[in-house]
Amino acid sequence: MPVVLRLKGYRFWFYEADLSEPPHVHVGKDDKEAKFWLDPIDLARAGHFHPHELSKIQRILKDYQLDLLEAWYSELEKHANR
Repeated sequence: MPVVLRLKGYRFWFYEADLSEPPHVHVGKDDKEAKFWLDPIDLARAGHFHPHELSKIQRILKDYQLDLLEAWYSELEKHANR
């Protein structure tokens, strides 16, 4: 899946295989990858990020939650129409 957001050195994306799960986003930077649920925003997997980085990511997710949810449901719809 494509990256849906790049901000402050972080990449945010979805995996097509995960679209059957509740809305969530994968977040990567360098060799680290975390997973966050989007509604409500909650950490699913820390992926070797330090706590201060996870807090920064959560703040970004709060700011972009609606955009990310819209992107999630758009991808879900595209996938359903294949």
